[in-house]
Amino acid sequence: MSDRTAQPDALHVDLGERSYAIHIGSDLLDRVGELSLPLMTGKRAFIVTDDMVAPLYLERVQASFAAAGIETGRCVVPHGEGSKCYATLETVIDALLASKAERSTLVVALGGGVIGDLTGFAASICLRGLDFIQIPTTLLAQVDSSVGGKTGINTRHGKNLVGTFYQPRLVAADLTTLNTLPRRHILAGYAEVLKYGCIDDEPFFGWLERNGQALLNGDLNLRSAAVFHSCQAKARTVAADEREGGVRALLNLGHTFGHALEAETGFSDEMLHGEAVALGMVMAFALSVELGLAPQADLDRLTAHYRLVGLPAELPGNRQWNADRLVGHMAQDKKMKDGRVTFVLARGIGESFLTRDVPAQSVTALLSRFASRS
Repeated sequence: MSDRTAQPDALHVDLGERSYAIHIGSDLLDRVGELSLPLMTGKRAFIVTDDMVAPLYLERVQASFAAAGIETGRCVVPHGEGSKCYATLETVIDALLASKAERSTLVVALGGGVIGDLTGFAASICLRGLDFIQIPTTLLAQVDSSVGGKTGINTRHGKNLVGTFYQPRLVAADLTTLNTLPRRHILAGYAEVLKYGCIDDEPFFGWLERNGQALLNGDLNLRSAAVFHSCQAKARTVAADEREGGVRALLNLGHTFGHALEAETGFSDEMLHGEAVALGMVMAFALSVELGLAPQADLDRLTAHYRLVGLPAELPGNRQWNADRLVGHMAQDKKMKDGRVTFVLARGIGESFLTRDVPAQSVTALLSRFASRS
């Protein structure tokens, strides 16, 4: 991957009759009605967004649909991970039904990963399944959660434990929406970009080492290249393993630890999903080193890049962390099998693998060391 590679403006997720396009570019918000119209069997759409995104983009998206002759309704929910819950799901479905939604109504997820997961789940169960599209407005959603058809909500037992596999009809990633994001949220999304390099693409990791700072600082060409490459990697993996029976589980690098951190912080803005994944990747590499699977040099390389761009490599010191509590959260992970946690570990950067043969005491000891340093 060269440092200045021109990218096409669309790629495809190949899933037979459920295949769809991912459009990546500038000012796609103004074209989303035009892009959606050929996919629709009716002339009505219903947009779900949050109270942070709505003032920025909702009217613009509605105008795009209106220009294509499509009538729109709307539902605006509170922003943040707290909206991925039963109560907000009920709010969205009630709003859909109150709008007289029909099976030809297109549901539109306009926002970050929370909105995409919540809206996709609502679409999958309302009227036994409504078509929906994703308009991701955060870097994290553009490179990860909007692609692949995972939908769901959180419960008190853990993250994403209630949901469906339900593919969108279209993804439209407008890169200009990233300009309104705080750097903290850009960094959270960047962690998911970095993940693709760590899983099986060391050259991409090297590209990010050279270009990450400029990407984070707003270089549009580099952002386009990173989003396209990340979506391409995920599309290829989803096409090979849609329902996460094998290779797709590698995309969970950092997530087993990360979800435990999110649960401990109450799925709040105290720790963003991308921040938790970033910490989880460091923990996964640290555990791999301690088990003699990966060289210390690769962990050092990862944490050096974190320091360069500003990602967290240690647990924040604003609370007391308890290793046993974190292990308890991990026991609720949806990837448990036969009572054992599935881990994504690494033999090095770009060489990840799945295993359930991890001694419980090694995990507890690792978490205790991270907790003691916070």
